[in-house]
Amino acid sequence: MPELNPTRIYVDADACPVKDEIYRVAIRHGLPVSVVAGNFIRVPQDPLIERIAAGSGMDAADDWIAERAGKGDIVITSDIPLASRCVKSGAEVIAPNGKPFTEQSIGMTLAVRNLMTDLRSSGEVTGGPKSYSPRDRSAFLSALDQAIRRIQRQRAQQPAQDQG
Repeated sequence: MPELNPTRIYVDADACPVKDEIYRVAIRHGLPVSVVAGNFIRVPQDPLIERIAAGSGMDAADDWIAERAGKGDIVITSDIPLASRCVKSGAEVIAPNGKPFTEQSIGMTLAVRNLMTDLRSSGEVTGGPKSYSPRDRSAFLSALDQAIRRIQRQRAQQPAQDQG
């Protein structure tokens, strides 16, 4: 009997440096991917990969993902407010550098982000994030693979718990 709700990978795609890696991993595992961007974005022609142009509104892509992602899904984003929304809905959330966002870490991560935004707007801090490295790509692939296996284990245990 096929799974009614397979794990879906949601990609906050506008500035995602690991889209090609996500496609390869998803196809290898047979997982559907929703690639969500404000406007048109090119994706491979594969039945598992769907392109979503969420519209050009300020948080249109974030809202589209947050409304759909839930337990058993994986969200790839570097957007901390979106990560917070998805963690609260039960999704696994991973940054493109491999850093997982969890219930335990998201509150502090959001607080630091807000502090840095305030410091930047007052001119105290300049500069952006460090550049993306091969080590980040490797950490991301490892984190994505771990998240997929963790969800698969949880789903495998679910029927046994439901019958118990």
